[in-house]
Amino acid sequence: MLVGLPLSSSKCTGFICVNHQIMCGRFTLKSPGRIKFDRVHGSNLPPLFPRYNIAPSQNVLAVVQNDGEREAASLQWGLIPSWSKDGKGFINARSETIEDKPSFSESFQRRRCLIPADGFYEWQRLGKIAQPYYFQMQDESPFAFAGIWDEWQADGKAIASCAIITTAANELLARIHDRMPVILPSELQDKWLDDESEPGILRNLLAPFPASEMLSHAVSYDVNHPKIDEEYLTRPVEPNIGVTPRLF
Repeated sequence: MLVGLPLSSSKCTGFICVNHQIMCGRFTLKSPGRIKFDRVHGSNLPPLFPRYNIAPSQNVLAVVQNDGEREAASLQWGLIPSWSKDGKGFINARSETIEDKPSFSESFQRRRCLIPADGFYEWQRLGKIAQPYYFQMQDESPFAFAGIWDEWQADGKAIASCAIITTAANELLARIHDRMPVILPSELQDKWLDDESEPGILRNLLAPFPASEMLSHAVSYDVNHPKIDEEYLTRPVEPNIGVTPRLF
């Protein structure tokens, strides 16, 4: 079982630093019991609980494939390349340059993964204010981000970590941000994990997810605080206020 090292902060902690890039920086797994993947082994994983504010440097559920065998793994969010000397991690990898960047190219070729989620947050910059928005499927069903992973050795410890791949925003996201995480439809997930998939096929998978199948709404500014991991974070609020509106 691959396990990342849990960290207590999203900044530098001990000998590990996570490079917080703007996109994609938080997501949810509200209903882990709804996650279903074929041919996945993961009996050694700890129990999964609803998460409403998954942040960089925390451990995330992932599906990896080694020699044709699929495994559910716990990976630290913030990919640390195996050759890194400073332990700096990257939470995102741009699809347009993933084959060229030394930090990501080998993982793209050999170590791809799926990262289950059922929603994610993005921020709209309004002057000095950044209003958070929550994005999910129309039917609120779970989905999977396209990810890559690597394993880093330091002080006798092996740390398995991952990054979420981003692409150009679809029409829904474009009103908020110019990037979005790559979401893989279930029918394309086997190709992404397949050890034999050619680079051209893999590149074609890294496209914006259809906006017509998604919806979004403004949410509380409390999502900015990674220590807050409560259900109310996903509830709609009036934009630029950040307070959950009353029902009456």
